[in-house]
Amino acid sequence: MPNISVTINGVNRSVREGVTILEACQTAGVEIPTLCYHPDLSLAGNCRMCLVEVEGWRTLAISCVTPVTPNMKIRTHSKKVRHARRTVLKLLLAAHNVNCPECERNGNCELQELAEKHNITVNEFQTSPKPCSFEEASPGVMRDNSRCILCTRCVRTCEELQSVAVIKPVGRSNQVRISTFMDRGLNEVPCTQCGQCINRCPTGALFETSEIRQVWEAIEDPDRFVVVQTAPAVRVGIAEALGFPTDRSTGRMVAAIRGLGVDRVLDTDFTADLTIIEEGYELIDRLKRALADGDQSAVLPMTTSCSPGWIKFIEHKYPDLLPNVSSCKSPQQMFGALAKTYLAGKENVDPSKVVCVSIMPCTAKKFEKERPEMNSSGYRDVDYVLTTRELASMIQEAGIDFANLRDEKFDKWMGDSTGAAVIFGATGGVMEAALRTAYEVVTGQEIPFNGLNITPVRGMEGIREASITMPERMAKGYEFLAGATLKVAVAHGLTNADKLMDRVRAGEVDYHFIEIMACPGGCLGGGGQPIPTTPEIRQKRAEAIYAEDSALHFRKSHANPEIQLLYAEFLKEPLGHRSHELLHTHYRTRD
Repeated sequence: MPNISVTINGVNRSVREGVTILEACQTAGVEIPTLCYHPDLSLAGNCRMCLVEVEGWRTLAISCVTPVTPNMKIRTHSKKVRHARRTVLKLLLAAHNVNCPECERNGNCELQELAEKHNITVNEFQTSPKPCSFEEASPGVMRDNSRCILCTRCVRTCEELQSVAVIKPVGRSNQVRISTFMDRGLNEVPCTQCGQCINRCPTGALFETSEIRQVWEAIEDPDRFVVVQTAPAVRVGIAEALGFPTDRSTGRMVAAIRGLGVDRVLDTDFTADLTIIEEGYELIDRLKRALADGDQSAVLPMTTSCSPGWIKFIEHKYPDLLPNVSSCKSPQQMFGALAKTYLAGKENVDPSKVVCVSIMPCTAKKFEKERPEMNSSGYRDVDYVLTTRELASMIQEAGIDFANLRDEKFDKWMGDSTGAAVIFGATGGVMEAALRTAYEVVTGQEIPFNGLNITPVRGMEGIREASITMPERMAKGYEFLAGATLKVAVAHGLTNADKLMDRVRAGEVDYHFIEIMACPGGCLGGGGQPIPTTPEIRQKRAEAIYAEDSALHFRKSHANPEIQLLYAEFLKEPLGHRSHELLHTHYRTRD
């Protein structure tokens, strides 16, 4: 579209025709406060914080939904505008539970920040906050409507980004609230526990179910052997959660966790590498049975299984496609099973004394660890899950000076990993890691991409497709793939997963392998990551993850020496008896 001329606070500006007043002001470097607006979501215009004055207009304009017109004259902080915004803020605060010290978002609350910026210390409106309504039974996501400002960001997130739509505005007049069908708990509706609503809530109305207290108790119990595992995306989120710029902070993260007093600091990336081995061999087995043996039970395409939000989504919405899902547990759950078998043996520790704590970018991991299937070690695989934000809270509580920590390394046995495991944290990363290994297994040579960077599966497009043609000469036993073209797809965000699986169900596509991550951007955009989240922030985290991959000595999962030792000493072979017992599972239809 062509540019047009507008005036913002007396200064002529050239802006793109069709943009909103809010976008035009942002481009001009003029700040307008918002509460219902979010760059990931559709426009709502219901909070009225972004009001501006337009010359010749009888009423103030809602800048987030009002497009600019040629020669429009806009004033963003006139007396009339400032009075209107202060009134809106006071009304919101009057209906809000302002017991800030008890709120999880204290110090990182958009409503609190705007009240401070507008110097609101006294509110002449009578306070009438909504009653507290905690979501006690939900394993991952908690609600408290007394903090809700009815911005509907959570509603739009659930509908537009995730195609789940389990929360809606209900009631009338001053009784309107955000709730589920018949006010059921989030554990009683098809909520995937992904936590994307938390990341876009401007206040503390939505937050994760915290297990910080239980973890502190385990650390302080001398009879417990506390093992911590850290997911790939945490290392590019923890600095941000502590107020520093987005960066890969693996060494300082390890030092900080060790400083909390745990017994071992290990890496979920280790079992991400293990997942690639098991999942890669499972894919090859399905391809052999389908293409060479004509086995009708070898269901293709195979989809990944490491995103618990995606697994719960398919259990609810596509139960007929559950045979397509890989039987591999997620890296988190594989780690837990091995921590209480393989690691316990290596450390000569009674498995019943081992407490496995996961640091995850994902609130759905809290749900996943509670699944009844996840106890193949004879104990619950994973005992507690903390989000990146919860880890940051513990580091601050312990008084650890994160900025000045020296880099430390993970402990041995389950601490080594490769670049292939690190990129699990970004959308397309599991696919790229799997292709690096699977191609080499069946051809005996490295995948023919520059520096192992399989760029066709990288990026932030909602659905991406790629194909790889196998060479005519294959490794022994894999001749059936000679010259074959393998087709793959990647989707992130459950709305994109929904579109893709509709096509699979309809038989419109002939993919062999599909990666699906529940969260936009993949795990780096998970529901437990630092707040706020925007496309720009997620892109910075992705860049940090790929930088970590490029910097590592080993970049293929099967090259990990500790993985090789694990198979030699314990598992024996991929897809073997012990692997199936500890590392694989099944999923079920949900109402």
